[in-house]
Amino acid sequence: LNILFISLTGRDHKQRKRQVVEASSLSWGTRIKGFIACFAAGIVCSLLGTLLLWVPRKGLYLFAVFYTFGNIASIGSTVFLMGPMKQLKRMFEPTRLVATIMVLLCFALTLCSAFWWHSKGLALIFCILQSLALTWDAVKKCFAVCLA
Repeated sequence: LNILFISLTGRDHKQRKRQVVEASSLSWGTRIKGFIACFAAGIVCSLLGTLLLWVPRKGLYLFAVFYTFGNIASIGSTVFLMGPMKQLKRMFEPTRLVATIMVLLCFALTLCSAFWWHSKGLALIFCILQSLALTWDAVKKCFAVCLA
């Protein structure tokens, strides 16, 4: 409960912010701008991919690429806040390993279903699984913080 209190009140925020700024040559403002730009680009790509699914002939390919790239950009946006090595370390922590593998596997299977198997149904299923794996990781992290 103490961790949740510290997180919600922001007492730990100043310490985290100081650590992030010291670990990089980018200022905190630049990091926030990079995060917002990358996250927004990810959302736009995912939405654009969803709209492009219904384009005749090339729609499936465009959907798979844009939707997957959008999710990668959204995940990658946190690199601006914590740095690439810390991001990778956190992604492959034992508590997050299954979710990370699921997300990466779904990225690959989404592209395979579009480019090699030519299956709209499988591409949609793998995109839904991408979203579920990302949501599962976020919910699991929230419960871990709340229960700690």
